Amino acid sequence: MNYSQLRAFHRVAKEGSFTRAARALRVSQPTLSAQVKELEEAYGVRLFDRRGRGVVPTQLGHSLLAITNRLFSMEEEAEALLAGARDLTRGHLSVGTDSPHHVMSILAAIKQEHPGLRLSLSMGNADTVLRDLLEYRTDVAVLANVGEDPRLHSQPFRKERLVVFVPRGHPLVERRRISLSNLNGQELVLRERGSVTREIFENAIEESGVRPGGILEIQSREACREAVAAGLGIGVVFESEFGSDPDLVPLPIRDKELIVGEFVVCLKDRKRLANIRAFLRIAERLAS
Repeated sequence: MNYSQLRAFHRVAKEGSFTRAARALRVSQPTLSAQVKELEEAYGVRLFDRRGRGVVPTQLGHSLLAITNRLFSMEEEAEALLAGARDLTRGHLSVGTDSPHHVMSILAAIKQEHPGLRLSLSMGNADTVLRDLLEYRTDVAVLANVGEDPRLHSQPFRKERLVVFVPRGHPLVERRRISLSNLNGQELVLRERGSVTREIFENAIEESGVRPGGILEIQSREACREAVAAGLGIGVVFESEFGSDPDLVPLPIRDKELIVGEFVVCLKDRKRLANIRAFLRIAERLAS
């Protein structure tokens, strides 16, 4: 099997584009396209479908990508060892998170201690962040309520409380603290399914027998805040994420402790990488 062809396939699959893949590998696009075509023709298969200006792996391509993820991850580990990256004077660390507020203190500390290390951050709901980690798109993640998975190493980082928030002129503002029963018949603004915030909150109101008037589902925290400020419903957020907003008021929930654990997570077989070890060590120090 031709290693260059596998690398070409892997990069195109990761980038979703022959142009971006060629740029990343510093080869011409015709050369890259030829390598992928030769791999497909050698085995009589199709590895990509074209979608607009980009490409997506076929079902067979996805299966091959799972293998090349492991292959090139091991190559990365070997390169880090041989290049003397143990002191983290160079290299790259890709971090995923379900909330920027939970990860910034770790990023600031690792940047201060290892200024030569390049950092990148991707954000999404907990399901997306976990999938990126398992598919080798990120090196380490900070996310809520990690379930049991033999592939993962996880360590506690912090605990967060959920609060609801309303526009400043909302009648509930006068209560300062609310019961979940106060949400009966109220319109709610919640994140998309797959968000831990939504999962925890919906479980709590269901257990309490609360029936909202309706749910407006929105894909981002920023849009949720705008919707609540516009009077479209009551939102829910981690207390640390609320910050300061003159148009919105956070309201603690007095009859139920909605506590969510945040964890730092990586793949067990990548825990030995120097950059991941450094991230775990700093997170453990900050947590204590």
